[in-house]
Amino acid sequence: MSQGPQATPRLNRRKREPALPSWAVGALVGLFVLATALAGYLVFTSVRDFVASWQITGGPLGPQVADGTPGPQGSSPVGGPDNTSVTFQKWSGTDRVTILILGIDRRAGDQETTAFRSDTMLIASIDPAAKTAVMLSIPRDLWVEIPDGSGNAKITEANFKGDAYQYPGGGPALAMKTVKHNLGIGVDHYVRIDFTAFETLVDAIGGIEVDNPEGIDDPDYPDGGYGFEPFYLAAGRQHLNGHDALRYARTRHESSDVDRAKRQQQVVMAVREKVLSTQSLPQLLLQAPTLYQTLNQSIQTDLTLDQMVSLALLAQDIPRDQITQAVIDYHYVEEGILPGDPPQSVLIPLRDKIRELVADLFTTSAAAAPVVVQADDPVARAAEGARVEVLNGAGVEGLAGRTADWLKGQGINVVSVDTASRSDYPNSVIVVYTTKPYTAYWLQKTFNVTTVLNGADPNSSVDVQIILGQDWQAPGGP
Repeated sequence: MSQGPQATPRLNRRKREPALPSWAVGALVGLFVLATALAGYLVFTSVRDFVASWQITGGPLGPQVADGTPGPQGSSPVGGPDNTSVTFQKWSGTDRVTILILGIDRRAGDQETTAFRSDTMLIASIDPAAKTAVMLSIPRDLWVEIPDGSGNAKITEANFKGDAYQYPGGGPALAMKTVKHNLGIGVDHYVRIDFTAFETLVDAIGGIEVDNPEGIDDPDYPDGGYGFEPFYLAAGRQHLNGHDALRYARTRHESSDVDRAKRQQQVVMAVREKVLSTQSLPQLLLQAPTLYQTLNQSIQTDLTLDQMVSLALLAQDIPRDQITQAVIDYHYVEEGILPGDPPQSVLIPLRDKIRELVADLFTTSAAAAPVVVQADDPVARAAEGARVEVLNGAGVEGLAGRTADWLKGQGINVVSVDTASRSDYPNSVIVVYTTKPYTAYWLQKTFNVTTVLNGADPNSSVDVQIILGQDWQAPGGP
């Protein structure tokens, strides 16, 4: 029976960890390639026949679709060469859309290997109603349970095992399930990308501008084979072509994966800013068929072309200050050693802290609570059977247990009692993950909670979560 990882104190050391492969970095571009201008043409594998027969038409009636009929109401016409135009429909949904970006460990020209590890995993989440977006980087060495019955492993193994052992839906499906199982983030779609797309896409927009915080001197930067290609970059604002942007994002530069993740997110945002600042979205969208021929072997997704373009158009409306960037860094993990020959370094998740991070990033604060009822109805509340979790965030010993006991006495189905990741919540918080309006209303009114968050996660293991703050008084308690 294999042993679990041994937690170790984090030392102030600069490890020369294996560099993030170049193909993995392509996933980072995919994140806001999806959410901005590049989204319209990045992914076409699942719509191969549609793209191959795509026709751009135009005429005196204005924007038209390929059969010559007028474009749909609410659509955005995009001008093409010779006064032709094509119509794209803006995203019409109001629910949060969450996408898992996988950068797989595949080298150029490798056509025989069928299963790859995901050296990059990012979550892109867009809230169409609030016009906000989230970008979250997940470290590849995160020690998690792979929910296929195989036990614990680094999260990078999920994609490999899904493909290698023919899990239903393959690597992406198992990776999505692993993220949900361990982080509590429900994922709607995936994009899986290798390195080839990255340089092509950055070069297609004429390169990017980045502010390099400190000079880079990496004589051991790996080339495409098994040698070295030294990389040097001065501090300050730099213009990078596709190749140099790739090296900037994946250089080891005597830093950790967390530092690289921050640089990679910087590259993603630079791509977004370049596209939007030069207003190149229309022309990039029109390049779809040509770019498809180059990139169709490098990218896989379950998103359709229509969905990709719609998300790109939606993302144009999201202000930069409404895009939240986050990394699961050393605030949320601790280093550990997995016994073996040789031992392996892993990152052990601090689950309470990660749970709070996820709640902060993937819930939408409601000025008015997400409750649609105006009066208590005990019969309707009982019929909901809401699963309630109680977390002690007040630092008062026994507070969650006393509260849970009282709630159970009132017929509330308390399924979990635990300590929150921090003990200094000044005010209590209710997070509503599923539609249980009568339970949420009763809890809010009974305890006079003013902060209610809409988790909007139908796959959550609990329906309502209560985080007890320092303003909370357990009923019947001292």
